[in-house]
Amino acid sequence: MKSVKFKHDAQSVLTFRKWGRKNYSLFLALRKTVIIGVLSVVYFLSTPVISLAIEQDTSEVKMEYDLDEIEVSAQRSPVIYSQVARILSVIERKEIEAVAAQSVQDLLEYIAGVDVRQRGDEGVQADVSIRGGTFDQTLILLNGINITDPQTGHHNLNLPVSLAQIERIEVLEGPAARVYGPNAFSGAINIVTRQVQKNSLSVAASDGSFGYFDGNLAGTMKTGKVNHLLAFNGKRSDGYTTNTDFKEINGYYSNELETESGKLKFQLGASEKGFGANSFYTPKYPNQYEATKTLFTSVKWEENGTMHITPVVYYRRHQDRFELFRSDPASWYSGHNYHLTNVYGASVNSWFKWGWGRTAFGVEYRSENILSNVLGVPMAEPKDVPGEDAQFTKSDNRNIFSGFLEHAVYLNDWTVTAGLMANSISNSNLGLNVFPGVEVSYQLLDHAKLFTSYNTSLRMPSFTDLYYQGPTNIGNPDLKPEKSATLEGGVKFNGSVFRGHLVTFYRHGTDIIDWVKTDENDEVWQPQNLTEINSVGFEGQAQLLLRSNYGKYYPNLQASYLYNNVEKGASDFISNYVLDNLKHKLVISANQQIIRRLFFDLKFVFQDREGSYTEFEDTAPVGEVPYDPFWLVDGKLSYKSKGMSLFASVNNIFNVRYNDIGNVIQPGRWLKAGISWELAFDN
Repeated sequence: MKSVKFKHDAQSVLTFRKWGRKNYSLFLALRKTVIIGVLSVVYFLSTPVISLAIEQDTSEVKMEYDLDEIEVSAQRSPVIYSQVARILSVIERKEIEAVAAQSVQDLLEYIAGVDVRQRGDEGVQADVSIRGGTFDQTLILLNGINITDPQTGHHNLNLPVSLAQIERIEVLEGPAARVYGPNAFSGAINIVTRQVQKNSLSVAASDGSFGYFDGNLAGTMKTGKVNHLLAFNGKRSDGYTTNTDFKEINGYYSNELETESGKLKFQLGASEKGFGANSFYTPKYPNQYEATKTLFTSVKWEENGTMHITPVVYYRRHQDRFELFRSDPASWYSGHNYHLTNVYGASVNSWFKWGWGRTAFGVEYRSENILSNVLGVPMAEPKDVPGEDAQFTKSDNRNIFSGFLEHAVYLNDWTVTAGLMANSISNSNLGLNVFPGVEVSYQLLDHAKLFTSYNTSLRMPSFTDLYYQGPTNIGNPDLKPEKSATLEGGVKFNGSVFRGHLVTFYRHGTDIIDWVKTDENDEVWQPQNLTEINSVGFEGQAQLLLRSNYGKYYPNLQASYLYNNVEKGASDFISNYVLDNLKHKLVISANQQIIRRLFFDLKFVFQDREGSYTEFEDTAPVGEVPYDPFWLVDGKLSYKSKGMSLFASVNNIFNVRYNDIGNVIQPGRWLKAGISWELAFDN
C-alpha cells in the first residue's frame, strides 16, 4: 500500500521486478528448503488473488520509481501523488497481485487507517470506515463516480467488478466534502478499473477451503480509437460455519474513445449475490439470509484544451431482500424486507491553468430514491417488487444540489490548495451548507515535506437510520445531519531507501449518528444524535526499499501504525458503531524474492478495538463483553512466467478465533490455490 506521504509508498514495497528465464515450476520450488524469517508457514500455503499475469516490461519496472507522478483523485483539478498535502494511500496493481487478498474488503485490511468490520468473508458484506468513523461516513467511488448506497452503508461495497479488473485503489483519509461532496465525512475510497490498450484474453480460476471457487474471464480489444474491456466473475463457498455460504456473479464492460478534443468513457456493471447472514444484525435470529442485485452505469467526457470541462451522468440501482428467517419462520413473522434504491446523478467539473495556479469550479445534482415495505413514508398506491411475490408500501426521496470552487497554487517549495463546496438538500431545513477546506505543504528538504490541512464535512442520515423498524432495531425520523471539522499535520519522507510519514489529526464531530441502547439487557437499538465526538490520533508509516537499492534478493519491508482515541460527549448509552473504533492497528509487511520468478509476501495485522458487544449463548443475551485484541498473519507465494501465473496462499495462518463486529465469528485458516493465463493478440 502506498501512502501519499512518499512518492512510492506501500506499493513500492510489494512491486515485482524483472525475472530471469529459468524453467522452475511452483511445485519443484516447494520441494526446496526455504529459510526466510517466518517461512515455516509456507507449508500451509495454497492461494487467492486472481490476476492477469504478464511478464514485466521496462515500463512496469520504471513505475516502481515513478509512482509519485501517478495522477490521483485528491483534488478537483488534476494532481499527482507527490503533490497531495494529505494522507492518500494507494494500493496499486502490483500489490493487488502480490498479497493474500481476493476481495476489495480484504485488501483494505492492509491499510492502517482503514477499519474493515467483516460480517461475511470474501467481500460478502463488510463495513468500511476510516480513522474511527462509521461505515456510513465513508464515500465509495468507482472510477471517480459516487456509488454510495443511500439505504445503508452495508451495501456500499456491492461492486459490479472483481478484484482482477482493478488497477488501483485510492484511500483519502479525513473529510473530503470539498472534493467529493456530502457523505465523504471521514474519508473516501476511489476504485479505479483497468483499461488495457491491447487485444487480449485472460482466464483465471482458484479453489480453496470451505468449498471455495473463484473464476474470472476477461477480454480487451482495440477497435479504431476505442478500447474495450469485458469481464465476468463468479465466486462461491459452502461457508466456514453454519449459514455462511454465498454465491456471487459479476459482469462489467467499459470502453474509452480517445479523440483530438478529448476522451469519452463509458462503464456498465451488474452484480448479483446471495449469502447466509449468520447473526449479521442480531444473534437472536442467526438463520438470516440476504440477496442483493446491483446495476451501475456512467458516461464521462474529458475535454482537452485550455478550459478542461468534464461532464458526467450516472445511474445506480440496488435491490435487496433480507430474510430474518431463511427457513422455518416464527409464527409472528410477517414476511421479508424488500428495498429498491435508484440514484441518478449529473455533474460538470471544469478547471483551467493560469499564471497563479489552477482554478476548478463546477456543479453537481444527485437524486436518491427508495421503495420499500419497511423504510420511508406510506405510499398512496403500493407497487410490485420486481421478481418477487411482494409489494412496496413505503417510499422516500431527496435531491442534493452542490456547487464548488477550488484553487491550487504551486510556488517554489510551497503548495497551497483552498476551496469550498456549498450544497442544498431537499426534505431538510438545513438551508445552504458550506464546507471550506485548505491544504498547505512545504518542501523542507530534498526528501522531506511538511504538510497541514483543515477540512469540514456533513453526512445526511441513511434511509435505514430514519425509518427502519425490526425486532431489535427502531429508526428515528427526527435525526439531524452529522457534521465534522478535522485538522491534521505532519511530515513525509521520500528517500531512495527509506520512505514514510508521520501525521497527527484531531476531529471534532457534532450530532454524530449512532445506534445505541441505554441498558445492556435492552435488546432494542435506536439511532441517536450524540452530543459530540472528539477524535485525536496519529499515524506513521515506514518503508525500507532494499530490493530496489541493493539487489533482487533483498526484501522490501513496511510497517504502519494507527492510534486513535475517541472521546464522547455523553456516556449514558452503549454504542453499536461509533464508539467501537479501532484504538490501535499495526500492519507489518515483507515481500521477498525466493528464486527467480518465485515471490513470497507476508502480512501481520494487529487490531485492538474499543467498545463492547452483547454476548449471546445460543439466542439469549448474557451481557456486555469487550472486544479482544488479536493478531492475524496472511501469506502468499506467487510464481510467474510469460502469460501464466500460479498462486498459493493462506489467510489467518495461525487459525485465530476473532470477531470484527458483534457475535459474528470470522473464518479460521483459509487455504486457496489459483492459476491464470493471458493471451495477447496482435492489433
